[in-house]
Amino acid sequence: MTDVASEVGRLRPQQFHATAGLGDWRVLGEGACAYFRTGSFAAGARLVQAISELPDIEAGNPDVDLRHDGVTVRLITITGEYYGLTERNVEQARRISALARTLDIPADPSAVQTVQVTVDALAGPDVVRFWRALLGYADRANSPEDLIDPHGRGAPFYFQRMQTPRTDRNRVHVDVWVPYDQAEARIAAAVAEGGRVVTDAHAPSHWVLADPEGNEACVGAAGWIGPEPTDHEVP
Repeated sequence: MTDVASEVGRLRPQQFHATAGLGDWRVLGEGACAYFRTGSFAAGARLVQAISELPDIEAGNPDVDLRHDGVTVRLITITGEYYGLTERNVEQARRISALARTLDIPADPSAVQTVQVTVDALAGPDVVRFWRALLGYADRANSPEDLIDPHGRGAPFYFQRMQTPRTDRNRVHVDVWVPYDQAEARIAAAVAEGGRVVTDAHAPSHWVLADPEGNEACVGAAGWIGPEPTDHEVP
């Protein structure tokens, strides 16, 4: 079987956002996402039907979530060696946006996000095996530190290697991936509700926040505009 990612150029999040015609889409922790405000289940079903009829759409491994007021679409290329975005996803995103415009359905890029659970672990492989069995999850392609829901419904789990035991901070936290142009507003809202910024040393890639009792969470922004940090890679 031919590896799709070897045929079609791989893209980093920043490259995706710098490409013309993708204003409806935002790269998050799990691919490129768009939300279309349909206003009704019937209008959403028409959009989903039109998407299903696009040529070669299944090659983009699309996840389509139909609700009573809108449709969320996620595009990502998944092979045995690669989990990320490609030029093929760019073309698919453009075609889906064109369909939505034809049906007079507006996009709302601010309405997308993905959530990931991160576990800090000393004995990584042992911990991963436990969570894989408990959740019924599977390994992410080419990444032994990640588990994903094979049905595409649950939040992914990421296992972060610790070098020494830690008792002064929580070892499980939530990563919230938001559109790059919504990150600062989301952080400000969390701080206004009693949170605090623990560190912005990795901004604009991600920020570490804590709630009023010290429980930590990260806000991630994939596809930031500007110089790219060298760490905290995303698909």
